[in-house]
Amino acid sequence: MKEGILSTYKSWLTSAGIALAIAVWLMSGQLAEDEAVTFEPIGVVEPGELMNNVRIRTQSAEEVTRTITINGKTAPARIVEINAETNGRVVATGVARGERLEEGNIIITLDERDRPARLTQARAMVKQRELEFAARDRLKDESYVSEAKLQEAAAQLEMARAELARAELDIEYMVIRAPFDGALQDRMVEIGDYLKSGDPVAFFVDDRKLIVSADVSEFDANQVRKGNSASARLATGELVEGTIRYVAPIADEATRTFRVELEVDNAAGKFRGGVTAEMMIPAETIYAHKISPSLLTLDDEGNLGIKTVNDEGKVEFFLADIAMYSNEGVWVAGLPHSASIITVGQGFVNAGAYVNSIPEVEIDTAVATKAEESQ
Repeated sequence: MKEGILSTYKSWLTSAGIALAIAVWLMSGQLAEDEAVTFEPIGVVEPGELMNNVRIRTQSAEEVTRTITINGKTAPARIVEINAETNGRVVATGVARGERLEEGNIIITLDERDRPARLTQARAMVKQRELEFAARDRLKDESYVSEAKLQEAAAQLEMARAELARAELDIEYMVIRAPFDGALQDRMVEIGDYLKSGDPVAFFVDDRKLIVSADVSEFDANQVRKGNSASARLATGELVEGTIRYVAPIADEATRTFRVELEVDNAAGKFRGGVTAEMMIPAETIYAHKISPSLLTLDDEGNLGIKTVNDEGKVEFFLADIAMYSNEGVWVAGLPHSASIITVGQGFVNAGAYVNSIPEVEIDTAVATKAEESQ
């Protein structure tokens, strides 16, 4: 009888149990909402309390030469604008733009017009004035000519010689030549153009020497000396060596930087001006740690640095004084000579916290042991 009643009401009892369970679950959530749940920030963990695990690598500083790296660009050693020094029409051009010239090679030639005739006239005038002066000088000895007349003849002779010099220079100025070994950057005139004295003719560059110019900060300027060796890596990939030829004595008022110029030999004309370059200037020799850039982190104030663990197990933060960098990593100065650098977990601990340090050697050994056991 009882078994029949239970079988009759079994489905009802099951449903009631499920409903009761749901009601209890909802009431427990409501009670949790009524309670004030707060999360306290994790502060500095004292020794003996629960501490985070971090992986460390203990290493010693290496002696390196600090390198000042600044961005700049290349330029020819000299760029000059060549102007006409006499009037005339262009009748011939020597070379095309971009060609290399030696000192004295012809760039353009002007028409002669009446210049040869004026030169002949000036020479004849000089000869006449020389004869007149000689005659008056003889008469002066015989007291037939006064001293004033003699000086007048001397002045006329000098005027004739000056006219002759001008005529000779005018003939010389008809041919415009390269002022030094270099390359013709641009020529602004063609055959048939008429030039007046002072008109621009061409831009000529001295590309036998390349200048890499850049601006060094006021903090590094005292490490740069004229005559020191330095190098530069061009945007095209070439690495060039040279000598510092100029360091500005006064900083730029706007940027507070000093202009530095590196002179590089370019006799073969291999390198070109106007190319982006990265200048590398050796500075003082210091001790620094070589690390991976991924180990660098930021503190609460946004300063870039690196975290270490001291002998007491306490995290310390050192500002990143990057001495130099390469494809192998960066060299950071300012750390103790022997430092335990956090390599894993630096993002989860703050300076001043105590941590459990796990040397990388122990981890490598554990991994090797596990690999041997699996075999």
